[in-house]
Amino acid sequence: MSSKILRFTLNGEVVEIAVSPEDMLVDVLRDKLELTGTKKGCGKGECGACTIIMDGEAVNSCLVPAMKAMGANVETIEGIGSPEKFHPVQETFMDLGAIQCGFCTPGMIMSSKALLDKTTSPTSKEIKKALAGNICRCTGYVKIEEAVLAAAEMMREKQ
Repeated sequence: MSSKILRFTLNGEVVEIAVSPEDMLVDVLRDKLELTGTKKGCGKGECGACTIIMDGEAVNSCLVPAMKAMGANVETIEGIGSPEKFHPVQETFMDLGAIQCGFCTPGMIMSSKALLDKTTSPTSKEIKKALAGNICRCTGYVKIEEAVLAAAEMMREKQ
């Protein structure tokens, strides 16, 4: 099949890239754009390792045909902080021990960020719902929830 040009905003910058109609967004991000922070887990939308934010919503990039991102605003883990200045969610995940092996962490952080972009005062129920599509096999979710609450507080203080 012939390739098509995909144009979208990725981490604040407009990108254009040739993709095949059958390409999934996770593969374009990882293999063509070399943004390997987005993990490829189950490939079926069940584990959440590939979670990104597209047009303000947390989505499993393994379920998104690449061409569906045409004109979209996409954020990946690489676009939300820097080694010099972590995003509050990244900072609290590290500080509070919400990271174990790290494989699920980018997806967890992106789901958490999507929630906190909408509310900096989430309830425990809202956090659990936002993270329901993200599986961590290393730990319970207590430290993760604590990290999201701490990040929310940090974000409120900066307002």
